[in-house]
Amino acid sequence: MSSIKGPATNEHDGSNLRIAIVHARWNKPVVDALVAGALAKLRLSGVEACNIVIQSVPGSFELPLACSRIITGSRIQSGGSSGDLLGFTSANPPSVADSALPSAPFDAVIAIGVLIKGATMHFEYISDSVSHALMKVQLDTGVPVIFGVLTALTEEQALERAGMGGGSNKGHNHGEDWGLAAVEMATHCRNWSQGRFIEET
Repeated sequence: MSSIKGPATNEHDGSNLRIAIVHARWNKPVVDALVAGALAKLRLSGVEACNIVIQSVPGSFELPLACSRIITGSRIQSGGSSGDLLGFTSANPPSVADSALPSAPFDAVIAIGVLIKGATMHFEYISDSVSHALMKVQLDTGVPVIFGVLTALTEEQALERAGMGGGSNKGHNHGEDWGLAAVEMATHCRNWSQGRFIEET
């Protein structure tokens, strides 16, 4: 029986979006595959290569701060004021469509990391802290932050979720889902900020 997990496909045009990918360097082979999956779907959705920025940080714990500062930096880069401490300048920050490319504020950020449970409580503390902090970043800034942090109990689980599983079960590269989610949420937020609510099935 096939799995019912995962979102139904909902295609959106990303040609006028600017998106950042911020990834940890721990568990690099899996992270590299996830980043590649996200990139492939961003490009397939029409996001121009010049509008995709990739940055790395040491580990997943550093992802929330990196996402927050990257959002702030993109707003400063676009010529806007630095705003408050989180860089939030207005309810409707300018988008790629309103600015000279490729220095518009990011429409979405994909945070990618891989946490694999070890023998101590480290895994639980990091997973919980990063999850809550990434949610706070998107609520504080109004910019979608896609949760691309795998929290796997084993290396095998992590590999399967990057499409690198052993034997007959290669699994599915969840980076692809995150790329599509970034385009969809960026598009929705653009429409919602302009008071447009497009009916979807």
